[in-house]
Formats: sequence, structure tokens, C-alpha cells
Amino acid sequence: MIIFFTFITPATATTTKTIMVFGNSLSTSYGLPAEVGWVALLTQRIQSKFTDYKIINASISGETTLGGRNRIDQVLKEHQPVIVVLELGANDGLRGASIKSIYENLEAIIKACKENNATVLLAGMQLPPNYGISYTQKFQAIFPQLAENYQIKLIPFLLAGFGDKHDFFQADGIHPNELAQKKIVENVWDVLQTMFKSEQVSITPGT
Repeated sequence: MIIFFTFITPATATTTKTIMVFGNSLSTSYGLPAEVGWVALLTQRIQSKFTDYKIINASISGETTLGGRNRIDQVLKEHQPVIVVLELGANDGLRGASIKSIYENLEAIIKACKENNATVLLAGMQLPPNYGISYTQKFQAIFPQLAENYQIKLIPFLLAGFGDKHDFFQADGIHPNELAQKKIVENVWDVLQTMFKSEQVSITPGT
């Protein structure tokens, strides 16, 4: 079952643009109230600066790149976003999926977005060192390679600034806690705001 969280400002339907977050439990505020998750915090940030937008959170806990690949066409057609924040790959990596399959699935999602006139912001991920130097390096390299090959924006590491600090994670040691959500939104915003300023996405500043 997919649950969509929609945050909308007072704008007319004809001018509202959609930003869609397409990820896994890192974007569903797993284990936390939805209102303290980074997507909700991002909504508040944009709401204070822009008027003609809405944010759709089309993320699913446990989602893999293959699962995302299988449903991307549906959600693109339904929501017609101008920006897609693509946050997938961590679950694949934690399961030891092949680097080739992760790359190809993300590649297919990016291509689908481009074909539907959506600009992609790709969230980079990293794995713990216990997965081995070779695998972790190849996994980490997937994201900048895709960003370069398809000329899309990249968040170098979604969990930058706290990924190696236990105090920023819930008891399971995997999912970021409430304090970490504030750091994630800053990591996303650092790159996303440059997309607002570009000619790729025209969003009217609020007064």
C-alpha cells in the first residue's frame, strides 16, 4: 500500500508545480511522526520562500531500485512532477545486490523522469565498511557516475555530517532519528535551492 503525503501552499491549481520525493524508509520518516521527517521539514522550508508548489512523498519503506523502477511510470503519470528527488539504492546495497543491477535500475528511473520532463535530483548513498572495500567503493561510485552521465544534480551523500555517528540514529542503528532529519533536509536543500534558481525550474518567489 502506498501512502502519499501532500503538502500544499495556497496556490491555484493551474500554477502549482509538483516536487516528488521518490525513495525508501529514509524518506518516509520511518519510526517517527511524519511531521518531523525531512520531507515535512523541506516543505516548511520551501513554503517560507516560494508560493506555487506542492510536495508529494511517493516513498515506500523497504523500497528497492527494482521496485522503484517498476512503479516510476505510474507515479510520474499521476503526479506529473517538475522535480523528482530520487533517493533509492540503500536497501539494495545493504542486501548485497549487484552493482550492475543497482545502476541499471536507477538509470531506468532517471530516463523515465527525463522522458516525462522531470528534472532529477539524485541522492547519493554510502555503505558501512563491513561490506568490504571493493563493494562499498563501487556502490558509492554509482551515484556520481549517473549524475555525470545524465547531467543531473547530485546530493553527494544524503547522510553527510552524521552517517558515522550513533547518536543520530534510532535504536536499530539504521534509521535516522528526529535530530538527524534536520541535517538531512540541509543536505537536500543545499542542492535543491540551486535548481530553483536555475532556468530549468521556474518557481515564483513568495513575497
